[in-house]
Amino acid sequence: MSATFDRRSFLRYSVAAGGVVGASSLLAACGSDSSSSSDAIKVQLSWIKNIEFAGEYFALEKGYYKAAGITPDPVLLTGGGAGTGVETGLTAKKVWIGMTAPQLTAPVILQGAKLKTVAATYQKNPFCIMSSAKSPIATPADMKGRKIGVQASNENVFKALLTANGLKDSDVEKITVQYDPTPLTKGEVDGWVAYSTNEPITLAAQGFPTETLLFADHNLPLVAETLVVRQETIDKERDKLKKFLKAEIQGWKDAVANPRMSAELAANKYGKDQKLKVEDQEKEAIAQNDLVVSADTKVNGLLTMTDQLIEENIAALAKAGYTLKGADIFDLSVLKEVYEENPDLKA
Repeated sequence: MSATFDRRSFLRYSVAAGGVVGASSLLAACGSDSSSSSDAIKVQLSWIKNIEFAGEYFALEKGYYKAAGITPDPVLLTGGGAGTGVETGLTAKKVWIGMTAPQLTAPVILQGAKLKTVAATYQKNPFCIMSSAKSPIATPADMKGRKIGVQASNENVFKALLTANGLKDSDVEKITVQYDPTPLTKGEVDGWVAYSTNEPITLAAQGFPTETLLFADHNLPLVAETLVVRQETIDKERDKLKKFLKAEIQGWKDAVANPRMSAELAANKYGKDQKLKVEDQEKEAIAQNDLVVSADTKVNGLLTMTDQLIEENIAALAKAGYTLKGADIFDLSVLKEVYEENPDLKA
């Protein structure tokens, strides 16, 4: 990606960002893609077409969707952006499946939406506290008495981090900031809420090495880039969903195995209009792999969630103010069937 700092991690994955936007916002973000064939399987991405969707690019490039049996329907990837609500697109039936995050889906479900998370690409969410490597914040306790730059849209998720680690608001000096972490490089703050595969990489390239404290490693283990569908899709189009998920797994296996090609697909083809740099995208792809692959996925397969991880996510959502049961938001049964019927996908 370019040297500029975008708002992607904050406007998409922040608890405070909600997830409920008007249908008109979704249509505006979709642009001309929305007018494509009504037979297309419309996939709403959580952000612009960058490295984060390398698995989908491979699935298209290698014909995995078609090979899985999704014909004659084409698979259409629609890039998202600030103000684009995947949950709104789903409830309005403008898209068939979308990539989002539990803290965005949970409040919509609590409002009555019949949506379910059927897979999780990122086993860990990328939120982190970024600090200077010369004065690192390595544990939540290290934040005590220090200035932490927190964007307004991230206040809820930051508060959840404090709560999850037995800290009070008064234990830290929260500084309301924007999105460019220059104040960190100038020493105006000691820590910065960031996205582990974005700002730390960019600052390192500029000669400012950082330390990162990943929220997911400190009692806030929310997954991210979750695949969410309407309940009726599970009930009425289960076979079609299984075919789609099979292709997703195949695509992500390729993406994990080849960060360089992932970067080239993102920068030179699917995200060409975003003016991405292959070198930067490759660095992000390598960092991203640490979020996609875990000890559990090595055993159970990519995109899966263990019962324990689901329970941990429910507990994390509760700390963020959203109380619900695992069955209210997660249904991994379809993915489980895919692996049972295609055991070679785990290899």
